[in-house]
This record gives sequence, C-alpha cells and structure tokens, in this order.
Amino acid sequence: MSGSKNSFHPALAVSNIKNHISVILEMENVQYGTWAELFKIHARSHKVIHHIIPPEADKEKQLPETDEEKELWSTLDATVLQWIYSTISNDLLTTILEPDSTAMEAWDRLRDIFQDNQHSRAVTLEQDFSTTRMEDFPNASAYCQRLKMLSDQLKNVGAPVSNQRLVLQLVSGLTDAYKGVATLIRQSNPLPPFYQARSMLTLEEVGLIKMAATGSNTAMVAAQSKGFDELLPSSENSSHNRGGRKGGYRNHTNTSSRNNNRSVGGGGGKGGRGGRGSNQQHQPQFPTPSWQQHQYPFPNWGWTPQPWAIPPCPYPSSQWAVQMTHQNNQEFWASVHKLML
Repeated sequence: MSGSKNSFHPALAVSNIKNHISVILEMENVQYGTWAELFKIHARSHKVIHHIIPPEADKEKQLPETDEEKELWSTLDATVLQWIYSTISNDLLTTILEPDSTAMEAWDRLRDIFQDNQHSRAVTLEQDFSTTRMEDFPNASAYCQRLKMLSDQLKNVGAPVSNQRLVLQLVSGLTDAYKGVATLIRQSNPLPPFYQARSMLTLEEVGLIKMAATGSNTAMVAAQSKGFDELLPSSENSSHNRGGRKGGYRNHTNTSSRNNNRSVGGGGGKGGRGGRGSNQQHQPQFPTPSWQQHQYPFPNWGWTPQPWAIPPCPYPSSQWAVQMTHQNNQEFWASVHKLML
C-alpha cells in the first residue's frame, strides 16, 4: 500500500459499481456464486481484494502503519463496503447492515447467509435440478440458463455437478421437437461440453422457427389460391355445371312424357289419326313443362295450373312438336271423360 498523498488509487475512479457488476444479489434468485465471483474479479482488478479476502501469509504486513496509510485504507474499505451495499437487495441490506462495519465483515455475513445449512440447500437444489424441463421455459436459452444457475448453486453448497451430468440433464429435459439434436448429443463420445451442447440446441431452435414460418407462409398462399379458385371457377367446372342444368331440363321433359303416356293410354272410343274404334288410341304426347312439375326454376306463386290450360311446351323439338287444334283438344278431353266413367 502506498502512503504517498499524490498517488491515485484505481478503486476511487469507480463512479457506478453497477456498470461493472450487473447482478443484484437477492434472497429469492440465489445467485450468490455469480455475484461473489464478479465482485472478486472487480476487487482484484482495482487492487482492493485484500479488503474482503485477506491473504493467508503475512497478514500483519497488510495493516496500515502510518496515519496516511490508515486514512487511505479506511477510504478504500468504505468504498468496497459501498460496492457491497449497492449490489444487494434491500432485504439483504437490512439484514447485514451494522454500524461501523468493515467490508470484510459484511462479506462474511453474506457468505454465511447463503452457505449455511449446505446439506439442506443441496437437497432442495438437487430436486430442482433433476425436475427442470424445457417445456416450462419460453426458449432454449432460458432453459439452459436455469440449468447452469442450478449447477453453480450446487457447487457453492459443496455438491458440484460434473459436465457429463449437466449435459445429460439438458438432453433428458428436452421436448419432442428436439429429438434429433438430443440423439446427436447423446450418441457423442465423449459428450460435448455444456456450452457446445447449448449452442447446438439454440441453432436447432432457430431452424425450427424458420421451418414453422415457411410452413405458415405456404399454407397461407394455398388458402388464398383456393379461395380465388372458388370465386373464379375453371372452365371445366363451368362446363359441367352448364351441362348439368341442360341435363336437368331434359330429365324433366322425359319424365313429363312418361307421365302423359300413363295418363292417356288404354282409352277406347274414337281414335285419333291412327284410326277409329281401336282399343288404344295414340294421341300426340305433350310433355308437361318443368314449371308445372317441380316449380323450378320458377318461384312458388301460390296457385296451381288447371288441367285444361295446358300451354305448349317451352322447349319444342322436331320429334314431338305438334300444334294442337281446337278439334283435337275436344277429342282428347272426350276420351279422358270416357275413361273416368
């Protein structure tokens, strides 16, 4: 320790300790190992490590001798104590805060809080470590971070976790979507380091996300194409629909012809042009239009056409388009009247 007044200690240049130690030590998240390691690194880089962890040999030589050294030592110790208080939660601060305390005393209190009852802590941490599953985390990075944190905590309580066990626990907690990378890691001999297995897992996750995005875009394009085809049907479907409508008209016409044959056939009396006095008179057949049989495609107007007002067929052809005269109408209804008697 230098006693010169003009010498400037590097620890005094730190204006905000949170810029160097980003972890806030709390009772709930139990990150004492990470916090302690970061704090020791920072204290060692600024030449104040002896204020929290004194060296084993030559302890007496570390004590200040002159008044100038005592003043500098007190200033540096207060600076380190301020670092400790600024990087812990309010609950821990009220627990360890004591009047006229040194940085080493505050450091030892925190160590006792987080490292006492090591066996009980180890049992709880072991249970949490063995039951950690990826399905409980939003992504692979959070899952790996949780496993690493539990491994560090077990190490702090005297139950260190080997790399092999850490990697196997990582693989056993994966979901079905990561079966491929899980098999690849499991079959590696020797097992890869934890950081390498974590990298493989995150890369697999990126690939799955891209694959899912590509599949969603393809499905969206297919759905849009299908909807467009329904709005604009193909020529083949249009031809089929037109043919179906024409076929429907022909079916109605054929059905009407058969119904008329059954209704007028077998009558006696005067014959038509085929001859008089025959048992079966052959009258010209006039198929009933479709609007009389099914009311399609015309709407239902609420009235029924009368049998004596048969209009000519709206779809005539050369085979049965015969123009009825007034005399033929009278002969036709006379035959029907005889059949009914």
